[in-house]
Amino acid sequence: MEQVTIERLGHQGDGIAPGPVFVPGALPGEVVEGVIRGDRMAEPRIVTPVEQRVKAPCRYAKSCGGCQLQHARDDFAAEWKVGVVRQALAAHALDTAFRPIAISPPQSRRRASFSAKRTKKGAQAGFHMKGSDIIVSVPDCLLVQPELTGALPLVEALAVLGAARKGELSVMVTTSLHGLDVRVSGGKPLDPTEEMQLAELARRHGCARIAWDNTVLTLRPAEQQMGAARVVPPPGAFLQATPQGEAALLAAVREAVGDAAHVVDLFAGSGTFALPLAERARVHAVEGDKAMIAALDKGWRMAQGLRHVTTEARDLFRDPLIDSELSRFDAAVIDPPRAGAEAQIAQLALAKLPKIAHVSCNPVTFARDAAALDLAGYTLDWVQVVDQFRWSTHVELVASFTHR
Repeated sequence: MEQVTIERLGHQGDGIAPGPVFVPGALPGEVVEGVIRGDRMAEPRIVTPVEQRVKAPCRYAKSCGGCQLQHARDDFAAEWKVGVVRQALAAHALDTAFRPIAISPPQSRRRASFSAKRTKKGAQAGFHMKGSDIIVSVPDCLLVQPELTGALPLVEALAVLGAARKGELSVMVTTSLHGLDVRVSGGKPLDPTEEMQLAELARRHGCARIAWDNTVLTLRPAEQQMGAARVVPPPGAFLQATPQGEAALLAAVREAVGDAAHVVDLFAGSGTFALPLAERARVHAVEGDKAMIAALDKGWRMAQGLRHVTTEARDLFRDPLIDSELSRFDAAVIDPPRAGAEAQIAQLALAKLPKIAHVSCNPVTFARDAAALDLAGYTLDWVQVVDQFRWSTHVELVASFTHR
């Protein structure tokens, strides 16, 4: 057995001691002991805890792999997440004002991706155990909305219906305005009798829509509210994780674009920002996924009182909007995936739009993009960190840029 003192928290939530030695579940300042194998300490025991340590509120915290920071006090986790963004910016010699972090409450996640396997007695559904393919049932999960944990019997029934004997289903369940929106992947092809059984399961469990590979059964529109519009995204399409987090991101985006009359929304998805912004401005929404941009367009056409919204299906990684195309807009919103948007940011830098609202789920690629904009004459006005993934290491943010 060896003892080490934790110096800092890593990006995956592990405590890090000199070496480095990675210690799961440890916090900075704590003395821990255990057997070190390679660069990790197995089954660590906390010798000297710090005051930031709390008893995990969830009874599954030690086994379930869904959360990484339930053992840390909320204020510590919040400060750490803001610090992750500060550190990423500091690596590029950047700093700015930080707004108070916006944290989503417990049981607010509106989407969960459950795993399910058939067993000799039926099926088991839940989340994976930490570092394992073993499934842990979480019937009273503190992270997701109650409707989602209430769907676990449905997920088990889906596994009984169509999971391969040694395979595993992935079942994404999302709450919508008219019931559960379910997408199943990893199952076997369904025959006509099994498709009828699938439809019966959907009715019995209050599903608005259920998609099994290419088979899509719609009982009611699986609508999401986006500003004044109602949108039916494609099955499994990207959505912000919590209504509260989405509202915080949108409020920050609105402030960043200000009174811009014509806005381009890059990586627009199904309209999270484009449609609410259309209450005040004309918007051009660009997204690589054709089904998502079609859903956005239909949502706009069915809504009342919105300004003109145009749409474009375009791969912004391979074919970014160039500066001459961007120059007709007063502001831009950009919300790229974790890889960031290096090519599109380069064109925004050339276009010199007055205002940019940058939404990011990766502080490292955000800081890289922010440095490029800084070199092009933009001021990083402020950053708003948004914690939609409570008790996890995931960090999201909105940043406001103004051309100098």
